[in-house]
Amino acid sequence: MSDTEGHEQDGNDSYGRKPFKRSRSHFADRITADGRDGWPVEAGRYRLVVSRACPWASRALVSRRLLGLESALSLAVADPIQDDRSWRFTLDEDGKDPVLGIGYLSEAYDARETGYPGGVSVPAVIDVPTGALVTNDYHRITLDLATEWTALHREGAPDLYPEPLRDEIDSVMDGIYQDVNNGVYRAGFAAGQGEYEAAYTDVFRRLDLVSERLAGRRYLVGDTITEADIRLFTTLVRFDAVYHGHFKCNRSKIAEDPVLWAYVRDLYQTPGFGDTVDFDHIKRHYYQVHTGINPTGIVPLGPDLSGWLTPHHREQLGGRPFGDGTPPGPVPPGEAVPASGRP
Repeated sequence: MSDTEGHEQDGNDSYGRKPFKRSRSHFADRITADGRDGWPVEAGRYRLVVSRACPWASRALVSRRLLGLESALSLAVADPIQDDRSWRFTLDEDGKDPVLGIGYLSEAYDARETGYPGGVSVPAVIDVPTGALVTNDYHRITLDLATEWTALHREGAPDLYPEPLRDEIDSVMDGIYQDVNNGVYRAGFAAGQGEYEAAYTDVFRRLDLVSERLAGRRYLVGDTITEADIRLFTTLVRFDAVYHGHFKCNRSKIAEDPVLWAYVRDLYQTPGFGDTVDFDHIKRHYYQVHTGINPTGIVPLGPDLSGWLTPHHREQLGGRPFGDGTPPGPVPPGEAVPASGRP
């Protein structure tokens, strides 16, 4: 979800000044094959709004690429630098999204619920005809892309949430969410020493368990990429660049764990993963927006990104990244990550 979850109303300098708590997604409608919530799956009707800086939004970016939904679900990329009105479309000409015609994502929230008091978060799926927000339920969006949007999947799309493995996937994802995905935020936004130390302990205890799990298997569950890998990847890929220093999760870097470093490089080099990652957006967002933690706004030059493209040798463990399917095609025109954000 938004990196500013629960903090927008106080401005960017509120980070680290009060206990961190991630609120639930307020708009939890689902876009389904049968349209039971009033939102049927329909090619071209919806627009996915993301920030390439945000790990919660990046889940949707990866899923959309792997499933080949680019032509069915259009993409809006917000500026990584928020102001106190949250996500804005200043990367686009005239500072407005060319499809929705709005300058701030909050306008789509207002079109759904006037005066909505909560945070403006990504990922968000907008109904293009009305300009109104449909859902910001980051937990559910990717699961529905995998299971409800199947009629629009590309030929050869992988099964990211295979039914026989769902209980195991859910269990693995829950532990990773509590201790890693959200744990780094609990550490980084902690307002007290004890709160920080508890979160820090959870982060590295879980990372150690995950490293043990992955020592003899290529992927988290089964022998193919699943939703669980997507959710772990979006935190691991940011870890050394921002969570290690900015969020004080500094026992060790991912690059210092041979298993996790090889695992995340394997995924990064898999089509659909690394081609959605913009390290420039990631670093500028965290270090420039979180002024309560980093008041100078100075963005570190490191770490060196060249290692992301080095051999990982994880293929020796077997596994089939896309199962019986195939890799996604080239990144669509206009969606490529600029050179400034890549190794």
